[in-house]
Amino acid sequence: MVIVRPFKAIRPARDKANLVASRSYLTYSDATIKEKLDHNPYTFLHIINPDYKTGKKLIGLSKFQLIKKKFKQFINDDILRKDTKDAFYIYQKKDDINTFTGIIGSSLVKDYLDKRIKKHEQTLTKREKVFRDYLDTTGFNADPVLLSHEPNSEIKKILTKYTGIRSEYEFTTTNKSLHKLWVVNNPLDIKTITEAFDKIEYLYIADGHHRCASSALLYSNNNTESSSYFMSYLIEETQLNILNFNRLIKHLNGLKISEFLQKIKDKFTVKQKNEGMYSPKLENEISMYLDGKWYSLILNKKKYNSITDCLDPSILSKNILKPILNIIDERTDKNISFLDGKIALLDIKEKVDSGEYKIAFILKPITIDAIKKVADNNETMPPKSTYVEPKLRSGLTIYPIE
Repeated sequence: MVIVRPFKAIRPARDKANLVASRSYLTYSDATIKEKLDHNPYTFLHIINPDYKTGKKLIGLSKFQLIKKKFKQFINDDILRKDTKDAFYIYQKKDDINTFTGIIGSSLVKDYLDKRIKKHEQTLTKREKVFRDYLDTTGFNADPVLLSHEPNSEIKKILTKYTGIRSEYEFTTTNKSLHKLWVVNNPLDIKTITEAFDKIEYLYIADGHHRCASSALLYSNNNTESSSYFMSYLIEETQLNILNFNRLIKHLNGLKISEFLQKIKDKFTVKQKNEGMYSPKLENEISMYLDGKWYSLILNKKKYNSITDCLDPSILSKNILKPILNIIDERTDKNISFLDGKIALLDIKEKVDSGEYKIAFILKPITIDAIKKVADNNETMPPKSTYVEPKLRSGLTIYPIE
């Protein structure tokens, strides 16, 4: 059974929540970050980019120390405040299509180490260590790990109770998403949430594998009360929106188009599709756009050595990317790009037609059941196999590491 506990979050004053909250800085262009930093003195981006006015980009420990200094300045200026009571935080994000409602709490690192919190993605040791050092130096974590859980009636009751009353925060962002947050510090409600998670056997990492692994490294070094937990956003698995990641490749590895197609036909049934842009629909089907034409590719092989092997990203990697296109490491090869399923097929087509890329592969989204099977079998999927929503705003709840 998993352990989830409340904590005393550091968070924005109510009137500044919409100004503090930001997307991950990695999703902004340099120009957009500059505009936000120049015109919004409250954005959390100031904490993450404390060196932007110096004209000199810092890295490593020097930057982490500046981040810590800027974080403390936000607290001293009363932009951020630490709660006086332990609490859970119900966070809801709503757009025209989806409504995501879950609980922000602290999850036990030992549950991750003991595989009660299960992963489906490989992590890079270098990135783990960098983020561990970041946590250790700055003393806070502002981005919860997204964890999914099986449906639970007691948790649903709590969510229904709070989402029916006025929220602590409510604001709409420029992408037309409505964000709400409720503070749950009533002892009886805290007990209900805690006991409900005590009855759940496993949690599954939907997004944040490196944050989880880094928190485990930090705990192994520090072994303090606060470092024995990490901040998580826990949401029922049926609420997740799992999109695909499509692959665009810059070359054919020196092959002519006819030679490339012939090599694919050794393992796939290849059919040209003449009805316009084509997305895959069938089992083990991948669609391909090459030289102005759309194709359906279905692997002829019917037996697989593992659960992961039968998933589209692995099928593509093991049968086309590595042996034919010489894309050996998808995490580092500069000839491959990944576009999430929100990017329209027309935009992908135009990138190939323009000559920026030579070929595009369109994959189907992977189901939550498939992700769980991979995790339950202690397997990992290729990089960029899934794009999982919700994506949360940084800075609304901050977990202090003391």
